[in-house]
Amino acid sequence: MTPLKRYFAALLLILLIGLWPLISVSVAGAVADANGCGLDEGSIHPCVILGHDFGELLYAMEVLGWAGLVTMPIATLLFWVWVLMLVLHLVRRRKRAGR
Repeated sequence: MTPLKRYFAALLLILLIGLWPLISVSVAGAVADANGCGLDEGSIHPCVILGHDFGELLYAMEVLGWAGLVTMPIATLLFWVWVLMLVLHLVRRRKRAGR
């Protein structure tokens, strides 16, 4: 794997980790809405889909959104640090190519 591919793979991983709580909340909300189920952070509501109750899982996915208060700022910081490292790497690479 080339260094640039590693940089971009790391950036995608940072974004995925930072946005995971938002993704979880969005998926839980979409599934609950599509099946006419109630969903909030206050309590677990039954949500029967294909004969199985997914209310507890959807509730857990909804509450996971609070983790975004931690993951999003950390991922934002890591993202900008990693972008800075990428830019510095590209500048050094360009200088070496010019020699």
